[in-house]
Amino acid sequence: MQTAIHQLPVTVAITRRADPSRTAEMLAWVRAGAALAEDFPGFLGVGWIRPGPGSTDWHMLYRFADAEALRVWEESSQRRWWLSSAQGMVEHTRVEKRTGIEGWFDPPREHSVAEPAPAAPPRWKQAVTIWVGFFPLSLLSAVTLGHLLAGQHVVVRTLASTLALTPLMTYVVLPRVTGSLQWWLQGRPAPWRR
Repeated sequence: MQTAIHQLPVTVAITRRADPSRTAEMLAWVRAGAALAEDFPGFLGVGWIRPGPGSTDWHMLYRFADAEALRVWEESSQRRWWLSSAQGMVEHTRVEKRTGIEGWFDPPREHSVAEPAPAAPPRWKQAVTIWVGFFPLSLLSAVTLGHLLAGQHVVVRTLASTLALTPLMTYVVLPRVTGSLQWWLQGRPAPWRR
């Protein structure tokens, strides 16, 4: 079982806080970190989002092929140098490591990817939960972005909608839906029946 856990892709979600007046520096710092990580074996990608203009929070994700590839990056001298270059500019406020999409259905907590993950809900419950969040968000997108992009090529429309919907789904909708349905996902009685 231990071997299987180490071979799952690992996503690290980090919330960092920075002064909004230092946005240009922050963007350069984030890009530098992404460029360094790209050279490491097992690196699968990176992304970031801010909740809005002037926000102090930066939500960042990066993904590695497995726990060992992540460990090599996290213990590297390149990463240590990169993190030290932001001292006084960036505050690290939250870190979560998750394996597979199932990890997004667990209550938020810090844990080691070397520990066995809690049992994931059945895939059909995960699919229903994603649909519960995705359907209204897609409908809202069709009503709002659909009119704005009506004359655009299908690739442009799809690109615009997925760029808008993916961060909203990841950081706003899915955490709220899974939090509200945690009782159902884990097979516990409904809160109003306790």
